[in-house]
Amino acid sequence: MVNATSASLSSSSSGIMANNATLFDTALPPLPAYDLQPRPDLFSWCPDFWLSLVLPVVVYWAMSLFFHVIDTLDLFPQYRLHTPEEITRRNHASRYEVARDVVIQQVIQVVTGAALQLADPPEYIGKADYDVAVWATRVRLAQRAVPGLLGLVGLNATAISKTMAAAHHPLLAGALAGGYYPFLKTEADVPVFASWELTVANAIYHVLVPALQFFVAVFILDTWQYFLHRLMHMNRWLYTTFHSRHHRLYVPYAYGALYNHPFEGFLLDTLGAGIAFKITGMTAIQGTCFFTFSTMKTIDDHCGYAFPWDPLQLITNNNAAYHDIHHQTWGIKTNFSQPFFTFWDGILSTKYKGARADRLADKKRTAEKTAVAK
Repeated sequence: MVNATSASLSSSSSGIMANNATLFDTALPPLPAYDLQPRPDLFSWCPDFWLSLVLPVVVYWAMSLFFHVIDTLDLFPQYRLHTPEEITRRNHASRYEVARDVVIQQVIQVVTGAALQLADPPEYIGKADYDVAVWATRVRLAQRAVPGLLGLVGLNATAISKTMAAAHHPLLAGALAGGYYPFLKTEADVPVFASWELTVANAIYHVLVPALQFFVAVFILDTWQYFLHRLMHMNRWLYTTFHSRHHRLYVPYAYGALYNHPFEGFLLDTLGAGIAFKITGMTAIQGTCFFTFSTMKTIDDHCGYAFPWDPLQLITNNNAAYHDIHHQTWGIKTNFSQPFFTFWDGILSTKYKGARADRLADKKRTAEKTAVAK
């Protein structure tokens, strides 16, 4: 329990800037003890091990079925990138061949995922409060730089701190003084963290760090896939032997997203996502979310529809319309980025900049038919 009344806060904070030596000799709050326990499964009816392996596969076919129904019933023709007739006429792989090869890749994906998990040490819980306290300690230590930073812009931290203390803002005064809070103690005279320090530490630990892990994983996967994908196009042997199979679909559709040569599928998708997962140190649950979201994004990029309300097509311009250009003969040497962002295409000047050639051809054919009719 913190022993701090309004009176003691005022009196204690008034002496906040006694001297710098006292400030930096101040003891830090102790870190709490912890007791590690095996992490329980997210769902009692499905172990996390199987959830991480099965969920991306289930989501793949569920989402693909959704787009297949839209495609078959022709529910939104105004948002199609290609006509139904083009799928039959231009694609060089039957739907059966596509489904078969996707299942083969998913078997490889499940086996690889199982091997990665079995190689990982077991996960434990019970250390969260300790880790939050570690971040709170870092926040406290970072405050020691505040007086010096204020001094660089000509501000007197001591004077400002005293003013804040006199105005009954002891926490702000303590932060300006460099993280000096002599009034924050338990009844046993043990230092404790300020509430704002714990709030910041919790936000860092529970929100910022996982978000950073996710975006670093996205960057790694995008980088891996861009350069390997580009190499598959630049090297004739790699293209002919492996990547040309994926380009038998000149008109992509949802469940053809993972239609690849098995070796390419392992190298480009499975291994790339696995490396991103390992480097970022994600937990099994974080990895499950990352693999599943990557699967959803890949399906959406091949769905064949440019929906204005689709959130996956709004978060980045690497969407179905963007990737569809890469599947056309006139755009096959551009738009290599996948599955999330297009920064490598932009940096290395491989982004397609012209108008869609198939749309121009359609307009030309329509004009010719109109002229003949007249």
